[in-house]
Amino acid sequence: MTIVVGYIPTTQGEAAITAAITEAKAHGDSILVVNMSRDDKLVDPHRAASGQLSRVDAELTESGLSHEVRRVEEGTDPAQAILDLIAEVDARMLVIGIRHRSPVGKLLLGSTAQRLLLDAPCPVLAVKSH
Repeated sequence: MTIVVGYIPTTQGEAAITAAITEAKAHGDSILVVNMSRDDKLVDPHRAASGQLSRVDAELTESGLSHEVRRVEEGTDPAQAILDLIAEVDARMLVIGIRHRSPVGKLLLGSTAQRLLLDAPCPVLAVKSH
């Protein structure tokens, strides 16, 4: 089976990679790392640089796990892109990094993590950074 990891270049993203490696080793899964850049933004802090994705790929190669690192370049809805990939690969689990947000921040800005927690058709492991 496959574990999908929603990756952004933050401490939360790194925590998600670490948790996915632990889960994949425990259950014999492969890993699909997904990073998305919204095409409606000229600069997107969630878009990982090529070097960051290469480092993630090297870390997964070193772990000995079967994996793929994929960047989604088109679209404006990261949650929908991840949900589509979960369906495409029939994922066993989704792993995402989360951060604390105030109630007002959740109300005004929405939350990709919240939508994934509510709409994913598979179990979701939400991890905090250390």
